[in-house]
Amino acid sequence: MSDSATNDGSGGSAERSATGTGDGTRAVRAGLPEPVKHEPTLPGPVFAAHFHLPGDPTGPYTYGRDENPTWTHLERAIGELEAPGRSDAETIVFASGMAAISAVLFSQLRAGDTAVLPDDGYQALPLVRAQLEAYGIEVRTAPTGRDAQLDVLDGAKLLWIETPSNPGLDVCDVRRLVEAAHAGGALVAVDNTLATPLGQRPLELGADFSVASGTKQLTGHGDVLLGYVAGRDTGAMAAVRRWRKIVGAIPGPMEAWLAHRSIATLQLRVDRQDATALKVAEALRTRSEITGLRYPGLPDDPSHKVASQQMLRYGCVVSFTLPSRARADRFLDALRLVEGATSFGGVRSTAERRGRWGGDAVPEGFIRLSVGAEDPDDLVADLLRALDETTE
Repeated sequence: MSDSATNDGSGGSAERSATGTGDGTRAVRAGLPEPVKHEPTLPGPVFAAHFHLPGDPTGPYTYGRDENPTWTHLERAIGELEAPGRSDAETIVFASGMAAISAVLFSQLRAGDTAVLPDDGYQALPLVRAQLEAYGIEVRTAPTGRDAQLDVLDGAKLLWIETPSNPGLDVCDVRRLVEAAHAGGALVAVDNTLATPLGQRPLELGADFSVASGTKQLTGHGDVLLGYVAGRDTGAMAAVRRWRKIVGAIPGPMEAWLAHRSIATLQLRVDRQDATALKVAEALRTRSEITGLRYPGLPDDPSHKVASQQMLRYGCVVSFTLPSRARADRFLDALRLVEGATSFGGVRSTAERRGRWGGDAVPEGFIRLSVGAEDPDDLVADLLRALDETTE
């Protein structure tokens, strides 16, 4: 952790920027315009396909597929969280996390290039791999854990990191991988979805891109689809922006406004959810029927040492395995405070048996649990009760 980190009591750390501003202050004020008398502090969404544009097409807003004032406020807000105290980072918002992921990969790679992806990452990455290969791009894969991607990095143009990985929660050493990739001339993109910019700042760790699905904990209410790319290289980010223009993968102004509004509570939600996730993990590891319990905040987790060196907070997701598919299904059905749903990061706890989708290399009884903002004691009690009631 950096020298400015301070223990926040949830197993990770809270950090102040060079200006002395804390995470909570940044979150509630990020991206707000200068105050104007009689105007709202956060302007409402701007619904516009076009703008008044007499004469030469100059100025920031010309056509609704290119720019929108509501996006601008949100992009500034995310940039202030991803790279606090810096003016050289920019952010580009997209209609979804996958739109953001695709924009980086397809704007930076050409036929004949090589990309390195994790083989234990987000479920849609195999679809991305197939499309990259169809365009003549070589794709190599390796697990996230133990920095295994280093072994297949030689000659690559772009390294894609997902840490912590979804759903297995393995962690890799971002600084180490960035150093090796840059030495070989490769760009590095980090999927920061699970950590959020309050849990990890890939740009400060040396990455060229920080990419995330804003659908998850960043917005936190399960009512917005959104993605973003943050970066500091002007040329690389210009290519990402051009890709958004070409494919039209733009967020609606209402979604962008909702996301900005939700960021104001990000620090409150993250601190509550991540602290509760640690309590949940501690309670679950006392159960003999559970195997493969993973949470980077646990001191004995295989990823804890590396995570504690680069993460500010450890996330709201806990994963574990029950003995069988049937037991896992019964457990999920018995829960009262945890909704059966995919995705993660929302204020209401959710869980699912990941094997139901196919594509993830996990056991049939593997559970991904997203810890919400419920009272910690209530949530732990519900989980333990459901385990007791479904004992085989």
